[in-house]
Amino acid sequence: MTSVPGTQPAASEPLTDLDFANPCFLGPGGENSEVFERVLLELLRDHVYWRRNFHPEDPPPIPVLAMHQPGYVEFVDRMRTELNALTAALKRSVPFFNPRYLGHMVSDTLLPGLLAQLVTTLYNPNNVSPEAAPVTLELELKVGGQLARMLGFATDPARDPCAWGHLTSGGTLANYESLVNLRALRCYPLALKDALRATRLPLPLTAADGRPLAELDDWTLFNLPLDDVMALPQQLAALLSERTAPADARTLYQTLAEARVEHTGLVDFTECHPACAALSVLAPVTAHYSWRKAAKVLGFGSGRLVTVPVDSHMRLSLPALERHLEECVRKKIPVLAVVAVLGTTEFGTLDPLQEIAALRSRFRQRGLEFALHVDAAWGGYLASIFREPDGSLATHAAVREGFRYFPSAPVYASFAALKLADSITVDPHKLGYLPYGIGGIVWRDRRVRDFLGEKAPYVFDHDSQSAAARERQPQLGEYILEGSKPGAAAAAAWVAHRVLPLDRVHLGRLQRHTILASEYFFDRLPFLEQRLKGRARLVVPFEPDTNLLCLAINPEGNRELAAMNRFGRRLYVHLGIDPDRPVQLREFFSSHTRVTRDMLGAEDLSRVMGALGIAAETFVIAVDDQNTQADSLFLLRHTLMNPWLLERVDGKSCIDRYLEYLEGLIVAELELGVWCDPGSGDPSTAASRSRYS
Repeated sequence: MTSVPGTQPAASEPLTDLDFANPCFLGPGGENSEVFERVLLELLRDHVYWRRNFHPEDPPPIPVLAMHQPGYVEFVDRMRTELNALTAALKRSVPFFNPRYLGHMVSDTLLPGLLAQLVTTLYNPNNVSPEAAPVTLELELKVGGQLARMLGFATDPARDPCAWGHLTSGGTLANYESLVNLRALRCYPLALKDALRATRLPLPLTAADGRPLAELDDWTLFNLPLDDVMALPQQLAALLSERTAPADARTLYQTLAEARVEHTGLVDFTECHPACAALSVLAPVTAHYSWRKAAKVLGFGSGRLVTVPVDSHMRLSLPALERHLEECVRKKIPVLAVVAVLGTTEFGTLDPLQEIAALRSRFRQRGLEFALHVDAAWGGYLASIFREPDGSLATHAAVREGFRYFPSAPVYASFAALKLADSITVDPHKLGYLPYGIGGIVWRDRRVRDFLGEKAPYVFDHDSQSAAARERQPQLGEYILEGSKPGAAAAAAWVAHRVLPLDRVHLGRLQRHTILASEYFFDRLPFLEQRLKGRARLVVPFEPDTNLLCLAINPEGNRELAAMNRFGRRLYVHLGIDPDRPVQLREFFSSHTRVTRDMLGAEDLSRVMGALGIAAETFVIAVDDQNTQADSLFLLRHTLMNPWLLERVDGKSCIDRYLEYLEGLIVAELELGVWCDPGSGDPSTAASRSRYS
């Protein structure tokens, strides 16, 4: 967080406007339980009335006297017994609702979303198709439009490109879907050329620049811009309508379907088209592990996921990306996509989207095309801070008002450039404050649907739908990786977004508060460093772009990374979930992460190790001496998304109290000195616990 000149609030007095959040959540102490209970009961009764009045002339299948039968009573008793046992066990769950929880990407859930999900579950809609979910499927597609608008995509259905999005079970599945769909898009022109050759139909299909498709080689066809590819089905349909008989058109479409990679499989397709054999995906080394899983599951192979180094801010390194792309041009290695991250899981940092898009334009002129997918599972909802209620992008000056550091010029540029992406992953169940699992993916151009589709006659009946109805409520299950999917998730997102629209005046206020908390945390650290001076070094190795903050802590005088990591892990014993101990015995919760050696260049290694007082030679790729060396740097990781982190009790915020507690942990562990001994055993053993346990 680098300061920007201007009038800023003092570090000790962050500007907050918490009153707006009071009705939004159940609350850390269940403060809104009466509202929650009243509204839920009203909705439950309304649902029961709906059931009773569906056909009130039908006799009730369950007789009134049934509740007095022994089997009935026994069943209810067993049900209540098991539910009571469940709720008792659930008390060991993560107390995500409390501002003492600074751990993973979870906080309290918005009341409107939670209530909408609970009541819609009673109706149990399945958003696979309108037949199973006539209401919530339409809501899901409207949620896609809400997300698209927040991210800066065009959403006018009368014009192309018009964005299209839907919900998934989470960001991992959204990432999978992006690669599946991009593979279908990028390989389509090659299959189309094969089909034209096989059927010998004289159709003058052309690329956008007028070049005949039949004259282009495989490398050129694979590297057509996505906008050009998306225009091909419409061009093909028009030519077939004008120049061929219906039987010839059916033959071509069948031949085309059999030539596509979805039919042949990747192995056979690349045998026919060697130019696609080395298909690769480029992603920063900080990308979520789901990308490596996706490469394995989808048959690319993890070796085709090329990891790109990051810079000193943990953002994708543009020079490194350019070097990789230069190699791809030189060796004719096809690049399916470049993945940029808007909010890394470990550090909350943002990759330079604007510059990546500019690189794409430059390499496009040299014959290399790549799709740009943005993994904004974490940071996507922060875009609400940048969006005016009318959908326009707020100015940098307007967004900066009230912050000390946020957003820096690079951060603002990245959010402004979201509209340049081809597809974006975003997770409502993270900074959207909605229940798990509600993820999502948004495509810049709805025409992506023309390249997808699996038809099941018992589910998808196109003959019974008008064109307008298909556009409003397409058979969603036909286009996506999931089949059956809960309509309750769509209802939760739709209602939450209606109550708190995705702009800076509404939901953006909540997002804004998470950044204020991060700035306050960051600004209080120098005071803690001063109090620990001469005893321990406290370092933020990478300044946060958003609302995740990592700390490295090293006892003063220690020069070995392995010993520092042991010390950090001993601190974390008091800050993590222990399944064998009641959560009430924990004062605070954080999470942890690690930085591997290959993430750091020589300059960053020197900077971080120097600040910590660690000998750089003890940070290695492969460990020879486990007593002194390590292949990763242990960090305490703090996710600052709870709305009440800056709420003051007796003059102190929760962050102030956490830092005091952390100071006590550090001092107590320094006094114990067990971390010095590499053979000291498991730090979680009872004998090693300090008074701060």
